Amino acid sequence: CAGGNLSPGILLSAYRQGIFPWYEEGGPVLWWSPDPRFAILPETFHIPASSRKLLRRRPFRLTTDRAFRLVMESCAAIIRPGQDGTWITPEMIEAYVRLHELGYAHSVEAWKGDELAGGLYGLSLGGAFFGESMFSAESGASRFGFLSLAKVLFEKGFILVDSQVHTDYVAGMGGVEIPRGAYMNRLEAALRMPDRRGTWDGLLQNLPVGEIPGKAEADSGGP
Repeated sequence: CAGGNLSPGILLSAYRQGIFPWYEEGGPVLWWSPDPRFAILPETFHIPASSRKLLRRRPFRLTTDRAFRLVMESCAAIIRPGQDGTWITPEMIEAYVRLHELGYAHSVEAWKGDELAGGLYGLSLGGAFFGESMFSAESGASRFGFLSLAKVLFEKGFILVDSQVHTDYVAGMGGVEIPRGAYMNRLEAALRMPDRRGTWDGLLQNLPVGEIPGKAEADSGGP
């Protein structure tokens, strides 16, 4: 459907109903609820062998909620194959920065020295995290951040990492298509859990070097 605005109340209500905005600059706000929905669940999450090596090498320094606006602006600016322009409009950046200030939207930053090498941002409600976008200025940066975040969130009891639509990138980490009814049941269960509202600063610091939870699989050349 089309219309409405990106006020915090409307955005939070939409996400709680499995709906998210996705539109082009200059057009009306468009709202989407794909069927099937693409998401990672605790029972499907796995880490390909090449990515397990990446996590152990720790080539980037991770922070959370340190540079939210910069991550969004970087996601908007990155050139993506087959994509003309960006759906991350200035209006959307301001709307999600407001959700960040309210403690609902969060960012992961991957640093190489003092330079932002990659990152991602999304929204957290109850036991669900809705991944919105990610970028890499250096190879592996967003993958390192995303896998580290998903691992920690599932360890903390999250039951849904929503990627919205299918991508081969997320499929390589355990993303699966979920029919609308099953997705809404999972979302409703997640929303019955307490919100992790507030800053996530420090969430990914001092991760243990030992065995990385998550089902291992043979490296098939995926992400």
